[in-house]
Amino acid sequence: MNVFRLAGDVSHLVAIIILLLKIWRSKSCAGISGKSQVLFALVFTSRYLDLFTVFISAYNTVMKVVFLALAYATVYLIYMRFRSTYDSENDTFRVEFLLVPTIGLSFLENYAFTPLEILWTFSIFLEAVAIMPQLFLITKTGEAESITTHYLFFLGLYRALYIANWVWRYHTEGFFDQIAVVSGVVQTIFYCDFFYLYVTRVLRGKGKMSLPMPI
Repeated sequence: MNVFRLAGDVSHLVAIIILLLKIWRSKSCAGISGKSQVLFALVFTSRYLDLFTVFISAYNTVMKVVFLALAYATVYLIYMRFRSTYDSENDTFRVEFLLVPTIGLSFLENYAFTPLEILWTFSIFLEAVAIMPQLFLITKTGEAESITTHYLFFLGLYRALYIANWVWRYHTEGFFDQIAVVSGVVQTIFYCDFFYLYVTRVLRGKGKMSLPMPI
């Protein structure tokens, strides 16, 4: 494992912990897209089904269990524990527009036409777009709390670091995973505008990140 992969995993973990702590401490999930969190839980579930059949390393197994547990804990807090604070009126992104294409692509573009491989491919494609309901919610409401933007920043940083990991592996091992790389680049592109707003507004001390209103 190289430093980019490790840093990416840490950034991903930090992002989820930030979100969980935000919800737990404020006793509110306002500003959080429950739909995005359900999609991420689906990503981890479909990707880590091999948890029961394939052992790579203790680190790999522990991280799979941790991400699964945290993903479902987040969904529980949003839809059960603090359901009364969930902004369902604004969390209205049509997730079928994401699920149908990613399911279709996973059957058409995969490395082996087997159930686990198709589900793994589906998880890669879905992860690339799972954040869209959250970004849509922020755009619809016009602003986001700083703690929510920190979550998004570390989530985007995780994906950017994984791109660096793939570049490193290609140069040192000759390894190239076309599906993961293309999906990762697409996912990072979704964060580009957010990164700009994060640096120019949130890091300059504003409590919330307000988005420019459409003309």
